[in-house]
Parts: sequence; structure tokens; C-alpha cells
Amino acid sequence: MDAFLGYWKPNWIVIMESELWPNLIIGASKCGIGLALLNARLSAKSFRHWSRPVLFPLISLLLSKFSLIAPLSSVQAIHFQLLQAPPFSIKFSGDLKYAVDEYEQKDTRHIEYLQKQLSQKQVWMAASIHRGEEEIIMGVHNVLVQTHPDIVTIIVPRHPQHGQEIAEELQKGGQNVALRSQHEELIPGISIYLVDTLGELRQLYKLTPIAVIGGSFFPGLAGHNISEAAAAGCAVLTGHHVGHFSHMVREMQQLNPLSVMQVSGKLELEKVLMELFADAKILESRQKAAKEAFHALSSAVVSSAWDVLNFHLLRNKC
Repeated sequence: MDAFLGYWKPNWIVIMESELWPNLIIGASKCGIGLALLNARLSAKSFRHWSRPVLFPLISLLLSKFSLIAPLSSVQAIHFQLLQAPPFSIKFSGDLKYAVDEYEQKDTRHIEYLQKQLSQKQVWMAASIHRGEEEIIMGVHNVLVQTHPDIVTIIVPRHPQHGQEIAEELQKGGQNVALRSQHEELIPGISIYLVDTLGELRQLYKLTPIAVIGGSFFPGLAGHNISEAAAAGCAVLTGHHVGHFSHMVREMQQLNPLSVMQVSGKLELEKVLMELFADAKILESRQKAAKEAFHALSSAVVSSAWDVLNFHLLRNKC
């Protein structure tokens, strides 16, 4: 680490979320390099881990080296203070996960072709699905398809390999599935589209009016970023096990209760989706609420982070 820092000679280092590497932090401090921790968070497990008597002196030492710690929430701020982060270093700057900027994808032909295939369908998407959650999604799909024969369920597992495994299981049970990695089309008789690729989630959100964010339906899971779906104008649904994303759910719901809906499992998800597909006005109101809440929370998040960086770190290192 000393060789790395000696070669690059940075003026400052910005660490995101919870990547607290002792060698990097101590080495940077010895070299007089400024340190900032943005989107700072500790899971409940990590907080308990660092609070143990044997590790508490180490985390206290590491946190003392930061000129700036920008926590995700007041709860996170309290956790860092309990671990003896210097009070003067703790400043709020907003959640940089809201910084979902528009960008142009170099090749959008495959997305545009999929959009054409979906143009006459009723569509919903389950994104960032973890193992076991596909059973909830498929249970809901099997109910919806009985009353909405033109429905298409897009399933985007957290890990691509899981998508291939889901496809194999469904095919064994007689279900017809289209796999994105194989460029398979949504021909008549196929109502399940499995995305077993990486890097397309933000574009895929633009193809569906409804997004169900997974990693949230079972205890032990910790949710996923809902802001990308909201930015795309989706009606946003998620489970109750959202971990450190709970502050994001809470912030959006405080701005507009319709912006994010949390459901407890298959039956509640099924009921909500039936309502959204049956009433275009309700669906539109939820889409609008999610997008407006996102824009309200994202409008100044980058400039706010830059301001606190500049005040606590950059102006003293230039």
C-alpha cells in the first residue's frame, strides 16, 4: 500500500459506503492524504462486529483519520458516533445513489427490438431477484396470466447464472421461457422473459410501467436501489426487508406515500398488481409519484456532496 500511495501521490482519497481498509486508511493518514467517506453506512451486522471490545479500538482509530464522514441517515450517523467518529467530521450530503444521470447507450438496438415485442403486451418486471424469490414471482405470474393472457413478466435475477437456473427449472415444468443471453424472442406462447445478462437494468426499467425490486422478501436480505426504477417512471414495489435502503424508501414515501409500496409476499403482491393492471389511473398516479419523488431527492445531491467535500477536504489540499 505504501508503494501504491508513494507512486500515485494523491492529495485526497474518497471512499464510498463501507470499504474501510485499515492499510489504506492508516497509510494515507501517514502520508498526509485527506480522507472522506461518502454514503457512509454500516450494516447492523458490521456495527455489532466493530463494537466488539477486541475491534473497537481499531475502528475508532480508523474513523479518527477521516476529515469527512457523510452518513446515509441519522441512524447511521449515530452508529458512527458510537464507534467514536469525530463529531466535527460527520456531515450529511444526501444519498449519491440518487445520482442517476441520463446516458446514451452505444448500442440500443436489442433494447429497442425488445420494446417492439412488448408494445402490445401488459408488462411488469421483477428486478434484482435473489434465490427463492423467483417462487413468489412465478406464483404471482401464474395467477395474473389467467386474467391477463397478454401479460409478460420480465425477471432479472441479481446474478445471471441464477437466471439460467430459473429457466431450466421452468422449462422442466413445461413453461416456455425466453432467455436474453440467447437473444430469444417473445413468440406467441411465451410470457416469461429472463434477463441473464449484466449492465442493462436501467434501460430495461424504461420498458415496464411496474418494477418490483427484489432482495427484499425474506429475512436476512437487505433490499436494492429503488431510485433507478423511480427515475425511469415505474410504479415501484418492494418487500419489507430492505436493510440500509430503508432510508431511501422512507424518504420517498415522506415526499409522496404513493411513490413506493412495500408488500409482504405473494398474496399482497398479487393483489396490488391486479389493481394496477385493472386501473390505469391508479397505475399512472404511482408512476408519477415515484418519478417526482426521485427528482425531488436527486436534484441537488451531487452539488451537495461536492460542497461538503470542498469545505472539509479539497480546499485544504489544493
